[in-house]
Amino acid sequence: MRPNPDYELDDVDAIRALVRENPWASIVSFVPGKGLVASHYPILLDEDADGIVLLSHVGRPDERLHELGGHEAMVIIYGPQGYVSPGWYDSSPAVPTWNFVVAHLYGTPEILSDAENLQVLEKLVAHFENPLPEPYLMNRTLENAAYAERIVHGTVGFRMRVERFEAKDKMSQDKPAEVVDRVIDALGKPGPYFNPPLAARMAATRTDATNTEENRS
Repeated sequence: MRPNPDYELDDVDAIRALVRENPWASIVSFVPGKGLVASHYPILLDEDADGIVLLSHVGRPDERLHELGGHEAMVIIYGPQGYVSPGWYDSSPAVPTWNFVVAHLYGTPEILSDAENLQVLEKLVAHFENPLPEPYLMNRTLENAAYAERIVHGTVGFRMRVERFEAKDKMSQDKPAEVVDRVIDALGKPGPYFNPPLAARMAATRTDATNTEENRS
């Protein structure tokens, strides 16, 4: 990732929040003799662990393709992102840009037992089902629980403690406050680049930066 101190995101709690809020991830491994291997799966944060610990699974035979557990892997978490038009700046000269937040998380996955994998699958289902008015949980019925226990063998669960990470939160921090306000306003209006999640992230990043500066004063 291209280094830029203005956009660096180095706070562990902020990375945990990013994972929590954006659970779809890319898993990338470099496998000797095969090259790069990439897969895409939902990821959970282990809320009971210190630091950043990820929980997930892959479908067979992805664990063999990645040689999962045999070497370091990179998990990429994507937050809100989108196009920013120079026409929103109300200044000249100006060029377009792309705002985004992303984290590269590195660690060596630990393969889970079938029993542990089943627990992770239950947590994944509960995480996404609980917001619904009638959650369809894995143990909703005895029949469904038995079915889940049968199909768990088609997946391989893993836990990955993040040993290091690189993250960037690029939200127009280099622009004057009035320009940021105009971009946030434009992203909130109907049109081809309507993007409320990005607008909300920009507003939150600006608030965090303001609070940090005030605390330093």
